[in-house]
Amino acid sequence: MLTLFLASHVPTKVGEKYLLSGDEGHHAARVLRTEIGDQLLLSDGKGSWSRVRVLSVGKSSLDLEVMESGFQEAMGINFTVIQALPKGDRSKEAIELLTEAGADRIIPWNSARTIGKGSVEKLQVTARETSKQARRFWVPEVHEIATSAQILEIVREADLAIAFHESATKKLSELIIDKKAISSVVLVIGPEGGLSDEEINALSQAGAEVCLLGRPVLRSAHAGIAAISALNVLLGLW
Repeated sequence: MLTLFLASHVPTKVGEKYLLSGDEGHHAARVLRTEIGDQLLLSDGKGSWSRVRVLSVGKSSLDLEVMESGFQEAMGINFTVIQALPKGDRSKEAIELLTEAGADRIIPWNSARTIGKGSVEKLQVTARETSKQARRFWVPEVHEIATSAQILEIVREADLAIAFHESATKKLSELIIDKKAISSVVLVIGPEGGLSDEEINALSQAGAEVCLLGRPVLRSAHAGIAAISALNVLLGLW
């Protein structure tokens, strides 16, 4: 499998030469020890990609030649995950797993019981680095930390919004989903202490379905990847 690098500009013409420098060039040349003749992938993180061949290796850069290029269309259904930040390194872990799962937009949320803190800039870097490992040509957006009022508005605008809570009785499989009518899905993941009764009521009134995510209680950082995976099956994307 070819290694993916992200760049603000991606050359798209076959035979076009390109210099990969900066942090990506340094990582390719010095850390990965890329050699002449190796093939790599480049993407702008917004769907454009190119398969390139290494012509020469500098101290912190690569001279490349485009062999093939294309554009990957976004999925037909956009997934937004509202994630109450877990504490410590679990915030980073949550972003990694959501990126691997295919989230398009990640919105950290200061819920009533949120105890985690995180630098949005660091979380954005995590999403970018994880996208490269997952070979994603679309890097998810990581937004500023949202208030409860803001997330309720996002829920109201979604075609399908689901809030997960361990006390819920409805299962995901019991949702009646009209696949043709859905282009945007919002998933709400609470903190380790769970959503408060007031938050559940507010989310429900805003139009969210309150569902159970299986019998075992998942950690907040792990719930998102399970939820997106299940929705991908229900919506026929997998």
